[in-house]
Amino acid sequence: MSKAFAPLSLDLDNKWSYLKTHGDDAWRSFPTYLETIVPRALSVLAERDLSITWFIVGKDAEMAGHHDLLASIPAAGHEIGNHSFLHEPWLHQYTPADLKDELSRAHHAIGEATGETAVGFRGPGFSLSEETLDVLASLDYRYDATTFPNALNPVGRFYYLRTSNLSDEEKEKRKALFGTMKDAFRSNRPYRWMLSSGASLVEVPVTTMPLFRVPIHFSYLLYLGGKSPALARLYWRMALTMCKVAGTTPSLLLHPLDFLGSDDEPDLAFFPGMNIESKRKLDLMAEFLGMWQERYTTTSLGSYVESLHALKEKSPADLMKRPD
Repeated sequence: MSKAFAPLSLDLDNKWSYLKTHGDDAWRSFPTYLETIVPRALSVLAERDLSITWFIVGKDAEMAGHHDLLASIPAAGHEIGNHSFLHEPWLHQYTPADLKDELSRAHHAIGEATGETAVGFRGPGFSLSEETLDVLASLDYRYDATTFPNALNPVGRFYYLRTSNLSDEEKEKRKALFGTMKDAFRSNRPYRWMLSSGASLVEVPVTTMPLFRVPIHFSYLLYLGGKSPALARLYWRMALTMCKVAGTTPSLLLHPLDFLGSDDEPDLAFFPGMNIESKRKLDLMAEFLGMWQERYTTTSLGSYVESLHALKEKSPADLMKRPD
């Protein structure tokens, strides 16, 4: 029996972006682990014959020293996407002019570094607004993959703010990080944004577990696996089964730290799951990816979007309201 196609993507957040989000001033020198993560992730994906979408941060693409590394991604058969320029998870607070500069600058830097033109976007910290969709449409993007209908959004924000080194001013900027409980009620399936300009974009949500709306992306599985591999396996099987029962094609998300362990980046010990050594983490990743491939044929987001037809239409004006 043939398997359904399901998209997989990786947000190529760099070390500096995690330090910045955490409030560590060391980010200002833009420390990087791309020389480790890019070849390692490419190797893991090649071993399993997986072609996915990589969302790249524009600031990293702008650095000439990263060009060969980033160009190796599409050379290996992967799709390239836009993950903003400065990876600030409060894009919804940007002015329209700043937002246009942020996304356009990233778009051009990514294209110059990789030789590929991005047509898909994911906002850092799942930050999205109607203005963001308008800018993406003006750049001829075909899809957005930002929304995250997760019931644990407020819990994640509380944990993040409690453990960060941020000033009160910086915490204020991040008070809508990850979204609100209302976001958990957004659609878990693709749909089409109909913009006031007359343009449209397909939205492919990061899938959460049907009914319960809790995360099922690989970072969460690895966090559970660090505590109990048996529990993580049970949770993953349950998630995949519920997606099948609900008729939801999962669009799942990878992060660089899914491929990096405590022995690689001790500076990032504050991040959940970074108390696991790299070998153990990679073994867990291989197991989880194997379980995924038993049920689905992996595709990039761009290819998946091209296969979608007769999607429900939604207005961003009704769904993008968030706290200021």
